[in-house]
Amino acid sequence: MSVHAFVDESRRGQRYLLVAALVDPRDLGRTRKVLRALLLSGQHELHFKKETPARRRLIVSRITATAVAVRVYSASCRQGEERARRECLSHLVADLMDLGGGRLVLDSREVRDEHDRLTIRIAQGRQARDTGLVYEHVSSTQESLLWVADAVAWCVGAGGDWQRRVQTVLAKVVDVSGSP
Repeated sequence: MSVHAFVDESRRGQRYLLVAALVDPRDLGRTRKVLRALLLSGQHELHFKKETPARRRLIVSRITATAVAVRVYSASCRQGEERARRECLSHLVADLMDLGGGRLVLDSREVRDEHDRLTIRIAQGRQARDTGLVYEHVSSTQESLLWVADAVAWCVGAGGDWQRRVQTVLAKVVDVSGSP
């Protein structure tokens, strides 16, 4: 089965989190509809950090009612945030190749997107053409499924009750610190 992954990041202190919301292609339209229905008048995207606690609880309850599975990759930022991202992204790409992932969508960081493209090419290695995995960077205003990764990243980073609220969608949590 070809899965689509929608990726966002969060940083809490010296911990870097790369979060991938995995969605079966059959559920893409239905899940986008659920998310877009959460937008307030005049809002173009959900950005969890900017939401009130009551809205956060509502958003999380709607996300956990979908068929999304989320993977969280965590690394130390001691040697820099970009290196932590590279370690997390390399692990994610390897996991997606194992899953037969079809599409990887990353929240654009504009000029830093080139770092991701290089990391993905290296992670795919000689298998790049054979994997069938395509990837792109887009703005979170253009792809509502990025909002899932944003919300879950915030909740996991906050810990406590917020992390408990998203526990049902957490399929995998990996600390990649110390990886080559």
